[in-house]
Order: sequence, then structure tokens, then C-alpha cells
Amino acid sequence: MWRTCCFLLSLSCSLAAQSPLDRARELYNRTQYEAALKILEPLPGKDGAAWALAGRIHYMLGDFKKASEAFERAVAAEPGKSEHHNWLGKAYGRRAETANPFSAPGLASRARRSFERAVELDPGNVEAASDLFEYYLHAPGFLGGGLDKAARLAEQIKANDPAQYHYLMARLAEKRKEFKTAEEQLRRAVDLAPRQVGRVLDLARFLGRQGRLPESEAAFERAAAIDPADPRILFEKASVYIRNKRNLDTARALLKRYLESELTPDHPPRAEAEKLLREAGDV
Repeated sequence: MWRTCCFLLSLSCSLAAQSPLDRARELYNRTQYEAALKILEPLPGKDGAAWALAGRIHYMLGDFKKASEAFERAVAAEPGKSEHHNWLGKAYGRRAETANPFSAPGLASRARRSFERAVELDPGNVEAASDLFEYYLHAPGFLGGGLDKAARLAEQIKANDPAQYHYLMARLAEKRKEFKTAEEQLRRAVDLAPRQVGRVLDLARFLGRQGRLPESEAAFERAAAIDPADPRILFEKASVYIRNKRNLDTARALLKRYLESELTPDHPPRAEAEKLLREAGDV
């Protein structure tokens, strides 16, 4: 109890010494989105950074319309910043996923144009290029998608991030149902970045999707050996169990541990973990 009180007091003092934008950003990084928004929303004269943070907060809260509106303002304030355009694309993409059939194509096209602009502004922005790759991978041709486009874009990423290149080539191979090639590409990604937990989890998820659970388990054990405290391992392992309708009691326990972990915006959202819990039969 004493240590907890000291931590909270230290955090309060730290936040008090910061600017409102920095305080909001720190709360955002702790996934305290509502608290961050309360600080950010009343700020007058928001600049591009403030609008971008507001957009991210709304995005994490699942309000993609407000997120896209905030990112539009961020882009207007700083039109040359690749990151703003990429997040605007993410927000429009999520809106397209849940929109009616009349609105979805227009929103999807806005997402594509935003991703393309982000890559145009900064060809070295691997996150933006990867998001555009995913758009090309899944969108139909009449909305600007296409596997050939995805393949060409992956080649552009190769020099900046070889491991990510092989991951994207695995995604492309799996889309084409070339599962042996997909596995080979994922293993090459792991070989290039053997200490990155995410690369090992990519392989574990793939093996799980193929129903190769013992091999998937071995990959999860390898990930845990790299960083046993990484909460993504809990989430992804539970997801594989639930997908295969196996070990559901264990999956529920893993997800509950995940929800109790200290998460960041880079981790799967708590809402996704709660959704998986419901799928596993937890009420």
C-alpha cells in the first residue's frame, strides 16, 4: 500500500510539472484515454501535435469519426507531416469497415489517398508503407487495391526494414494461399530480428491459424524466453486458443492477466481482450 501511494504521489507531481499537452500525452501513453481527453479538449488554439493526439485518443476509444475530424485538423495545421496523413488513413479505414454500403467506398478511397500521401511525403515511414500495403492487400481493384500493388510496395520497404519486408511477403503469400512460402518468409523475418518478440508472435499466430498448435506453442515459448513480461504474449496465445476452440479455461485466464497488465497504446486494446473473453464464454 505504501509503495502504491508513493507511486501515485510521484505520478501526480510529475504530471503537475508538465504542460497540459505533455500531461495528456503521458496519460495517453498509460492508456488513460478519457483522462487525457479531459485535459486536451478544453485547450485553446490547438496546434498540429495537439490535434494529432486528440485524434489518437478518439481512435483508441473507438470513435473513428471524431478521430478522422481531429486528424483532418492536424493535417491542415501540418500538411507536410507524414504521420498525420497515415493516422488519418487509419481513421478513415476503420470508418469504412463499419459504414453502410453507400458510404464505405468513399471512406475507403479517402483512407487510400491518405496512406499514399503519407508514403509520398516520407518513403522511409515503414508504418505508413505497411498500412498502405495492407490496404492494397485487402481492397478490391475498383477501390485502388491489388496484390501486384502490394508486392511492389513491399519491395520499397525492403531496404528500410528487411524483417518487415519478409513479414509483408508472408502476408502476401498467405493471401494467395501459398502457405509454405508464407511460413518461410515469417521464419526469415524472425532470423533477421531474433530478439523482437513481435516477429516470433507473427510466426506463432500463423502456425495457430494453420492448426499447428504444438508448433505454435513452441513459438510462444520462444517469445516468452525473449521477454516473459511482454503482455502481447498473453493476448496472442489466448487468441490462438479461442480461434481453435481449445484450452478455453486457459485462454480466459490469460486474458484476465492481460487486462491486469500495464498496457500501452502499442498493445492490443482492452476492448479487444474483453471481446475475446466473451467469445471464450466469459460473462
